[in-house]
Amino acid sequence: MAEIDPWGSLQIEDYTKLFEEFGISPFKELLPHIKNPHRYMRRGIIFGHRSYEEVVSAMKNKRPFSAMSGFMPSGHAHLGHKMVLDELIWHQEQGASIFLGIADREAHAVRNIPWKECHKIAVDEYITSAIALGLKTEKSHIYFQSKSNSVKDLAFELGCRVNLSELSAIYGFTGETSISHMLSAITQSADILHPQLSEHGGPQPVIIPVGADQDPHIRLTRGLASKMRMFTIEIREERSGKRYISVRGKTAPKEALQEVAERTERELQTRTRLFEGHVDIQTLEMERVIEITREIELAHNGYAFIPPAATYHRFMSGLQGGKMSSSTPESLISLTEPPEDAAKKVKQAKTGGRVSLKEQQRDGGDPERCMIYELHLFHLTEDDRELQEIYRACKNGKLICGQCKRKTAEKIQEFLKEHQKKMEEARDELEEYNIKK
Repeated sequence: MAEIDPWGSLQIEDYTKLFEEFGISPFKELLPHIKNPHRYMRRGIIFGHRSYEEVVSAMKNKRPFSAMSGFMPSGHAHLGHKMVLDELIWHQEQGASIFLGIADREAHAVRNIPWKECHKIAVDEYITSAIALGLKTEKSHIYFQSKSNSVKDLAFELGCRVNLSELSAIYGFTGETSISHMLSAITQSADILHPQLSEHGGPQPVIIPVGADQDPHIRLTRGLASKMRMFTIEIREERSGKRYISVRGKTAPKEALQEVAERTERELQTRTRLFEGHVDIQTLEMERVIEITREIELAHNGYAFIPPAATYHRFMSGLQGGKMSSSTPESLISLTEPPEDAAKKVKQAKTGGRVSLKEQQRDGGDPERCMIYELHLFHLTEDDRELQEIYRACKNGKLICGQCKRKTAEKIQEFLKEHQKKMEEARDELEEYNIKK
């Protein structure tokens, strides 16, 4: 598979290749451990993850965790963006603190959108939609990259740990890529890591819901989280075959390593050996060693970042097939477009129906190739049994495409009318965050 371009229009044909080529783990293995999973999880729309086990553990044990996503204000918010907002809101319901970043630096650097227009699009399209969909502002941090000193300062620090060669390998940057474009990539890593700053409670699991095309950002940020740590912790083996934990001080002062030796020996009741630059600990209690070193790192003004977790969801198809794209208005449904226009698009969408009514009744339809069924799968039908009924009725020829389109058009029109009404109500909340047009 070619490299993944987060600013391009890559269409993923075979998601299983991502497990092999990029180290993404299958999500279905975690499903039995999640209470009341979101429909995207139940239906396999969320197909993969990185380190989501830590988030599952935090939810189960009522420990602090956060969910974060950024939105580039470059056009209308549509159903593809709604997917990410739905995932943020679900995590908020499970106890997460929410960080919703407006990537205006990225929009300005990559799309050349003026700052004022970035602000207007963000407010009119994304922030009000998030609140209308159910985001609780009192439990959320809504911010603009350009106005967050914490994010900008952290981006500067992260920039000290990454070079042009690494960015080029991850993103395919060339000599023609602007410095601001590169900086926007580092700023996104700061977005992802800043929920773990002391002002937000310190190190904690952070989940980033993304499409597979955004994995380069996740890989870069996970690498930077590790680079920012004072210590490297690994299991080693003596010649005799006995295994132990070695803690190496990458940037840690000598007194910090001394504290690691003393605390692990005292608290784990084990033998330690302090060398120049590292401590060997005769234990395999990795979690406890990580916890101790994290506390020591924070005491010595380190970050002690936990590499961020990510969930990966399938792309929604465009209404005419292929990928949904903002550059092709007929392929998508915007959250702010007139409901009657959206209904017309649904009636003209590609289906998995047969050429004639007779063939449809005889052979049945193909819901896996139907954009109308996909609207129900992703957005319009919450109840799994109702979705299965639609699927079976299509398969056995009892559901006719025209009839299905009419009902679906009515549902999308009803959803948008209600959503846009809630958007108007949501504008009243924006004053509390000093978010104005």
